[in-house]
Amino acid sequence: MIDKRVRTLAEAVAGIKDGATVLCSGFGAVGEPVELLNALRDTGVRDLVCVANNAGTGDEGLAGLIRDGRVRKIVCSFPRTTDPHCFEAAYKAGKIELEIVPQGTLSERMRAGAAGIGGFFVKTSAGTKLGRGKETREIDGELYVLEKPIRGDAALCRADRADRWGNLTYRKSARNFNPLMAMAADLTVVQVREIVDLGSLDPECVATPGIFVDRIVVA
Repeated sequence: MIDKRVRTLAEAVAGIKDGATVLCSGFGAVGEPVELLNALRDTGVRDLVCVANNAGTGDEGLAGLIRDGRVRKIVCSFPRTTDPHCFEAAYKAGKIELEIVPQGTLSERMRAGAAGIGGFFVKTSAGTKLGRGKETREIDGELYVLEKPIRGDAALCRADRADRWGNLTYRKSARNFNPLMAMAADLTVVQVREIVDLGSLDPECVATPGIFVDRIVVA
């Protein structure tokens, strides 16, 4: 019997090791798996590489991991959004490395990682500081930059509802990076508002099939 439910947040994040690359969903605080990230912080794991849209908000979730010195590097599009004081303090102190990736490129790099694509050329960042040191190619008279895929050792995601097989639905814009990240990691852990009986989810509303999900927990 397929049953991906776990009882506690601690069980959900068990096994994520020091130095792991962790994909963290969310658009700002919307769709961020705050409780899972807090549980990961409580394990004492260190030297993480976190991939996210932004570098955390306030003091909880991803921001809390950064505040407590658990994140070695952040790969994101918008390091400074609403209340980024934890990131700013760590960056000014030289305690965290930052890689800025344009938002569409970040999304496509994870999609490429999920699909087994070895790289792709994109015009975004060509001729700018973000494109320095990267392979370029002229295609039809325009300059393109080679971008490489991103895969995570783990993805921490947030959905609205799930069944025990791990099929997921999302609430409006809280969907954001969740489906891509769920596909692009070796271990996908999802916190949900509610777990429902098999057959209760409209198949047309399932944005992430359970094949991409390893653990689900109610938070």
